[in-house]
Amino acid sequence: MPSEKMRWETLEALKNSSKGKLRFDPLWSERGEHILSGCTEDLGLSPQSGLILEHLGSRPLQRSPFLSPSPPPSSPGPSRDSPAPGLGPASSSGSVPDSGGRPGAASKSEWEQAVSEDSQEEPAEPASPPAMSLLSPRAMETAGRIVRFEQQYRDQAKLALRLRQEVQEQLVVAVASAESEHLKRFEELMELKQRQETKESMGRQEKLKEEQRHRMKIMNLRLREAEQQRLREAELERQRQAEGRDRLRSLNTVQEEILQLNQLLEPGSAPSSAPSSAPSSASARGNQLCSQVSEVVRKTTEGEFPSVEDMAVAERALHDMRTLIRLTQEEAAKAREEARRAREQEEERRKRAELQAQQEAQEKAAQTAREKAQRRGLQNSAEDATLRWYRDLQEAAAAAVQSFQQLSCPQDARTKKLKLELQKAATIPVSQISSNSGSQLREIFDKLDKLLSGRSVTTGGQAASASQHPQGLRFVSYKLAEKFVKQGEEEVASHYEAAFPIAVVASGVWELHPQVGDFILAHLHQKCPYAVPHYPPMKDGTAVEEYQRILGYRVDESGVEGQDSFLKRMSGMIRLYAAIIQLRWPYGTKQGSGPHGLNHGWRWLAQMLNMEPLADVTATLLFDFLEVCGNALMKQYQNQFWKLLLLLTEEYLPRGGDLHYVCVTEEEI
Repeated sequence: MPSEKMRWETLEALKNSSKGKLRFDPLWSERGEHILSGCTEDLGLSPQSGLILEHLGSRPLQRSPFLSPSPPPSSPGPSRDSPAPGLGPASSSGSVPDSGGRPGAASKSEWEQAVSEDSQEEPAEPASPPAMSLLSPRAMETAGRIVRFEQQYRDQAKLALRLRQEVQEQLVVAVASAESEHLKRFEELMELKQRQETKESMGRQEKLKEEQRHRMKIMNLRLREAEQQRLREAELERQRQAEGRDRLRSLNTVQEEILQLNQLLEPGSAPSSAPSSAPSSASARGNQLCSQVSEVVRKTTEGEFPSVEDMAVAERALHDMRTLIRLTQEEAAKAREEARRAREQEEERRKRAELQAQQEAQEKAAQTAREKAQRRGLQNSAEDATLRWYRDLQEAAAAAVQSFQQLSCPQDARTKKLKLELQKAATIPVSQISSNSGSQLREIFDKLDKLLSGRSVTTGGQAASASQHPQGLRFVSYKLAEKFVKQGEEEVASHYEAAFPIAVVASGVWELHPQVGDFILAHLHQKCPYAVPHYPPMKDGTAVEEYQRILGYRVDESGVEGQDSFLKRMSGMIRLYAAIIQLRWPYGTKQGSGPHGLNHGWRWLAQMLNMEPLADVTATLLFDFLEVCGNALMKQYQNQFWKLLLLLTEEYLPRGGDLHYVCVTEEEI
């Protein structure tokens, strides 16, 4: 480089100068010599050294060659051993005295440090005498500055080298990190690619499996369809066989029936009431129809089932035979009807004669009874207040029936369905009451209470509410009362012990819904007038059957029911009435007696004993009433009840002689 070359030239020029040839021996102090020994002239620097120092101050300097024990091999110039100009022989061993101790002079330690650093940087050479000796402090100061400058330059070079090494290391680390990151990304990319390939491979496998499953599913569907088709064909064949067998059985039935009907057309089998001049064409027509059916049956003997056309022929023949029989029977019925009318007319004349004789006998008996009652003090009818109460209940019941006529005889399907649901909701719970109902009574009572309160109840899986129709509550109350009385007429009549559970539910409903109680009394008095008590008189022009119906007998086409059946029904209703009188719903909130208490029982018993007894009826009803309600009356009325029983046993039952009868009423007690 030009600067390097200029630097060496400058140093070479200094070395060749008179002052540059001075030699410095760093070991002068150890030998005990004076620092300026050997110097023959004063040392000094050239006037141009300032320019050289300024020139060197602006550039980094190399190690000064004249400060080293030997010059660098490559530097040109004179030998190290040649003496400097102006120096004598003593200059190599002498020393330059310190003039005035100037602060810029170089010390021994500084020279030793410089020499030790140079000895570490360059290989050691044999010791030689110093190349030059400084003669002045100014030269020493300059040399020290040069040394310090070189040291500073070396430090800066080392720092720059260290910084460059650090930059290189950082660059290497960055490159290694980048390469590692690239390698990591490459591995991730390869792994991702491998996963994608694996996923695609698995997807292809799943797709192949799905296609295989789809093909298997289609194959299974086809196999199933084929199996179903086979089963359908087998089922159709079985159905054809079954239908054929059914047609065969039907054909045999038709043949049997048509043969039986044909026997009715034979002259010997005709009823005696039939006219003797029956046309023989009917018998001939019957034989012809039998021949048609026999022809169809003959075809089936070959192992074949009859066809639909064959069955149509047989059924048509049967229809014609039935028509023929019906016409024949209608002719016979007309003849029988004429004979029956003749018998009825004769029977009617006989009944009228008997009725007239019976009415006359009843009038005579009634007259005799009135005369006898006048003598004994007995009555033939109830008191006027009791009769008014009886008539008011019947009129209220009739008005109620008239009020819900629209619901009782519905015109549309919706109202008809509602009527049936309400009727079932009112009657089914009462039908479930029996002598062993037990804990079911409260559930039945709650259901009836909900129904009569207008709330919805469920019966037989269907919900119904009396509030769905304006006349629903009155209709439900009337039907419920009717069912209670019917249970007494049927259930209690067969099982006496059932009177109490039915009566306790009826009493509870009566207490919460008094209208139901009025309807119960109305139905009871209508079916059993002896519960009033009331003996309805026979009015003029009233038929015997109608009068018996008024008295409580059942009258139908077969005639009037027997006395035993009549007494059984009356007994059941009186027992139910006696149970209602003495019982009360145990879960009620009201205090006091029941809705129809024991005072009504005492009134009924007193009025029965004040009326003329009827054969069988009075004795049966008194026994049933006292058996059910006698204990309660005894606890309530005590001595008066015993007096009434004494009167019953001693005077009422014997009915012998001319007895003086004292009427006993509750007011007198």
